[in-house]
Amino acid sequence: MGIFFGYIFLGLSLAAPIGPVNAAQLDKGIKSGFFHAWLVGLGAMTADAIYMLAVYLGIVHFLEIPFVKTFLWSFGFFVLVYTGIESLLNAGKINFEARKQKESKSRSFFSGFLMSISNPLTILFWLGIFGSILAKTAAEHDAAHVAMYSGAIFIGLLLWDVTMATIASSCRRFLSAKILALISILSGLSLIGFGIYFGIQAFKLLF
Repeated sequence: MGIFFGYIFLGLSLAAPIGPVNAAQLDKGIKSGFFHAWLVGLGAMTADAIYMLAVYLGIVHFLEIPFVKTFLWSFGFFVLVYTGIESLLNAGKINFEARKQKESKSRSFFSGFLMSISNPLTILFWLGIFGSILAKTAAEHDAAHVAMYSGAIFIGLLLWDVTMATIASSCRRFLSAKILALISILSGLSLIGFGIYFGIQAFKLLF
């Protein structure tokens, strides 16, 4: 049981560092509330599940092809910069009425999904960290334990998703409109910063 909780903690540790998805969750929670922020994280977790399956099936070597790497870096650049600019443009529109406006749930979900599925750093994690964990676990345990420990990692990811959505949606109740707008601006700049980093990596691969 201690090992199981260790894998949950691993999932939490992997999700906790501030990255594009966390920045987007914070922004979405402030603007649209808990459920939309949670859906952003859920979309990212769906992408994680796809990569986890890819590791299981052994098709991850396809992602090592230079053309595929370049495409992923470039696509990640587009998604993050677009989302970041959108956050900046809407930051000044945040007010107590705007925070009650309804936004498409599917849009929240797919924004998180696209950010994660196009993030080469996510791919490197599933190739490297999870790949090595999977190999070690498979060598020491049967298939049932491998599935259980993989599930524990996802429990950790889900706990962080709920935590971030709760923090983001709670913040908007107690902060002024100006502070909320500032947070949204910082989140947008953060997303653009990550996007520029992705663009630089794509440029290096191309040239």
